[in-house]
Amino acid sequence: MDGAFNKIVASITLRAVFGRKRALIFAIPPVILIAITLILKAARPDGAPWPGRILGDFGFSVILPLTALIIGTSVLGAEIDEGSIVHLLATPVRRSSVIVTKFVVAAVLTMAFVAVPELIAGLIATGGVTKLAVGLFIGALAGSVIYNAVFVMLSVLTTRAIAVGLLYVLIWEVVLGNFVGGVRLLSVEQYSLGVANAIAHYSALNAHLTLSTALIMGVIVTIAALVLATRRLSEFSLKGDAV
Repeated sequence: MDGAFNKIVASITLRAVFGRKRALIFAIPPVILIAITLILKAARPDGAPWPGRILGDFGFSVILPLTALIIGTSVLGAEIDEGSIVHLLATPVRRSSVIVTKFVVAAVLTMAFVAVPELIAGLIATGGVTKLAVGLFIGALAGSVIYNAVFVMLSVLTTRAIAVGLLYVLIWEVVLGNFVGGVRLLSVEQYSLGVANAIAHYSALNAHLTLSTALIMGVIVTIAALVLATRRLSEFSLKGDAV
């Protein structure tokens, strides 16, 4: 990892992301999640089975992927759209370093805006530090990493990254992932739920993958997405093609 993460690129990326109006959107989903949790906790203090459905199904199939999509496509996609990526590629920074740095920044931001709220909501829903609360937190951390690798890759491959990402989330994960068994092997939501359920052991989470399968597939997808993104960015820098 030595030299893979560039602090200057990270600093520029953070300023750019939080300098746009879309940064205000990041805070909306976690506020909604915590608000719903507080309301349901007051209405149904006994808990089961709503924590799994709200924090698992809603949190992992809606809030996590959509937040990761907005952030993951922002850290690099906007620069490509605006053409400012040319100035970055003109510097002596390795293309792999650009991708890794953008990916790390996106993953950490998603963890802050999704995983931490998931933990807070889990603590509220279960009344303390429970296996479910911890499982949701760890699962959201894993999902933040994998989702952002995919969405950073999409931002390099196409100028319609948000549209393509939405189609992937809505059709592949939400629809096909819940009804077609084979699709689950390529579902980031199921990787996240698999990790969460390995800790929580909570049937209402609707996890269909074992921990080992979720981890192995998650690592493969993450590495493959970052490698492909690096190769595509290298081609862009050499040829000057419009991505």
